Amino acid sequence: MITLSTTDLPMFFSASHAELATTLAHSAAELRRQAPHREAVIPWLGGLGLLDHAVSGAHPDVRSLCLVREALGQASPFVDAIFAVQGLGAQALVRTPQFPHRNELLAEARQGRITLGFALTEPEAGSDVASLRTTARRDGDSWLLDGEKIFISNVGIADYFTVFARVEPAPSNGKAISAFWVPKDAPGLELLPIALSGGGDHPLGALRMKACRLSQGALIGEIGGGMRLALGTLDVFRTSVGAAAVGMARRALDESIAHVRKRVQFGKPLAEFQLTQAALADMATELDAARLLVYRAAWEKDQKDQAGGSQASKTSVAMAKMFATEAASRIIDRAVQLFGGSGVVASSVVAELLRDVRPLRIYEGTTEIQKLIIGGELVSQGG
Repeated sequence: MITLSTTDLPMFFSASHAELATTLAHSAAELRRQAPHREAVIPWLGGLGLLDHAVSGAHPDVRSLCLVREALGQASPFVDAIFAVQGLGAQALVRTPQFPHRNELLAEARQGRITLGFALTEPEAGSDVASLRTTARRDGDSWLLDGEKIFISNVGIADYFTVFARVEPAPSNGKAISAFWVPKDAPGLELLPIALSGGGDHPLGALRMKACRLSQGALIGEIGGGMRLALGTLDVFRTSVGAAAVGMARRALDESIAHVRKRVQFGKPLAEFQLTQAALADMATELDAARLLVYRAAWEKDQKDQAGGSQASKTSVAMAKMFATEAASRIIDRAVQLFGGSGVVASSVVAELLRDVRPLRIYEGTTEIQKLIIGGELVSQGG
């Protein structure tokens, strides 16, 4: 069963969200029965119209985005990850109306006819985005990119990547980080797969660029505008990472309840043991707390966008991302404990969830970075 309610948090949702949740529950149930192969994920999502929530306007409805990721996280974390990266890869174009063929490309991305990637992380530049070393220089009517990007999702299935590089020579204002639209078959671009610990079908890899030649029109926006585009993209999607974690944790709780009801030990079901009930109580309470934080942050983001504000509270977003991903890890770990030996078998659902939830505490800002954001805001406000 796929559980996706909006009635439990009526202060954060509208009628349109309730309608979306009903649709998502049916789609996620189908996905849970039969997940498409990774090359078919984006066309499948496009056919259902779900990519509209990832590749939307400059001010997307973050609550809808979170509902989609909660449903996909519950049904298939692997599909959720590919969905999220489609949105990440499109955001720079969404925010750059003057980009050549922008409307056609975004339409294809929404329909699932092209797959996108988002290439920001480098071997020496993870959370510290400003230290990225990939360079871009003009060569006649072209750009030449040199450098390496690692831990990039959708490598192997993406048709285009949004790549961030430092323009050389640097402009007089010092703002050199810029964004480029890079096709997968660009001359000088090599795509390298990266195997994840514990297996899985997630398409992760690296981009190696040696005099990677791009047309002059590949620059997205203006020179030096890359940092703004990157941070604006992460600002939209960071809250939704918490939503994906909530979906995974919900699945773990549901699987645990079903298991302890039927698993008999010492002559009675595990569900009748008080320690089992205490574990379930901890899991359910943390799940509800995480969901509240995620949808509060999403609601704030939507309200401020509608009011013409620039962004939601950094503190709310950081709290949601940090708590939801950490809580989901604890909830899923408890689920493995309740399953006992069968919980560590590679093919078990809770073992797969334990593997899939771990990266969420790292990407789009580690837990430690979220703590710095929250603490910094408290200090600056004197609170």
